[in-house]
Amino acid sequence: MRKVKTASGATAVQIVSKSGGVRRIVEHLGSAHDETELEVLLEAGRQKIAAWQGQGLLDLESLEPAPGRTSLARTTVESKHSRLLWEVLHGAYQRLGLGEAVGGDRAFEQMVLARLIEPSSKAQVPRVLSDLGLEPVTVRTLFRSLGRCGQRGYRESISGALFEHVTATSGLALCLYDVTTLYFEAEKEDDLRRVGYSKERRVDPQVIVGLLVDRRGFPLRIGCWEGNKAETTTIIPVVEAFQAAHGIEELVIVADAGMLSASNLTALDKAHLRFIVGARQVRAPGDLEAHFHWAGDAFTDGQLIDTITPKKGSRSERDKAVRAEPVWDPVEYSGSWRAVWAYSKKRAARDTQTLTAQANRARAIRRWRETSQGHQVRHHPRR
Repeated sequence: MRKVKTASGATAVQIVSKSGGVRRIVEHLGSAHDETELEVLLEAGRQKIAAWQGQGLLDLESLEPAPGRTSLARTTVESKHSRLLWEVLHGAYQRLGLGEAVGGDRAFEQMVLARLIEPSSKAQVPRVLSDLGLEPVTVRTLFRSLGRCGQRGYRESISGALFEHVTATSGLALCLYDVTTLYFEAEKEDDLRRVGYSKERRVDPQVIVGLLVDRRGFPLRIGCWEGNKAETTTIIPVVEAFQAAHGIEELVIVADAGMLSASNLTALDKAHLRFIVGARQVRAPGDLEAHFHWAGDAFTDGQLIDTITPKKGSRSERDKAVRAEPVWDPVEYSGSWRAVWAYSKKRAARDTQTLTAQANRARAIRRWRETSQGHQVRHHPRR
């Protein structure tokens, strides 16, 4: 419902609907000149909306009070329960095999599900669950459960349960990997929480978290490292541990350019794993040298160029005297990887806009510095 002030000073009450960003007046209920009339119109609107939605009104006035009680209309709600939410989450938790994986640790389950319901500290878990009408364990029990996580290898057990679920439901042929950082508002570092490269440009102690997922984004394995560790060095330990735990021989690993390094690709190749990784644009001039020679620098939107790129250095095995791009073969081009370059007109326009904005900002900073220096010289002449 919507209340609108009219030119006469009255308040018009309307039932409106909104679809596709367009608001439409369904019914004009009337105009109120005082609070009593306004409440009457609002109540009429609520009843109309409830009737349209097929929902009956809960009429406490018409119910007979229990013996010894007065009118039910003055009944006070003393508690509320959200059993359905908990039952859905608990059911999913059990179907994934997580309860069995942690030996039926009730405190651990409460911490996990409370985090889904309302992200907060461990000390707040009892409050979150109490708000749902559940009986939570004590904070002391929660922290004892945290100690059991490391002692009993919960991480490996959970990873095993998730792997069993994926292989039983959809199969596993491709994995995606990426990392993020989690910072702590702490003054001092320790063995794990270290100051390192932060995408958020923070200088707080942090940890690096890496996650391996299947093609649908379903988690398979997680890793945690010191905050000052290079991201490129995290992918191999996670993949090798995943292989060893489940006896996997054939798998395709997908990662972004941040994971691209010669040592990583070599390690994946030695492990007989195929991979798809993002390439850095600085390699384009070398990889596409023959294309520029034969076709110039004109591209069409969506164009793909399937060629090769050197495993080490910048010297390509590509023969520029041949116009056709080579078809990568691990034997014929043993010193190269397959490289597929794609051109997007939209991405090119966005990159140009970003570079222009960065260049303009750099010029503005330079002008400001030159002006500031000149100002200082004028007010502080040499003696």
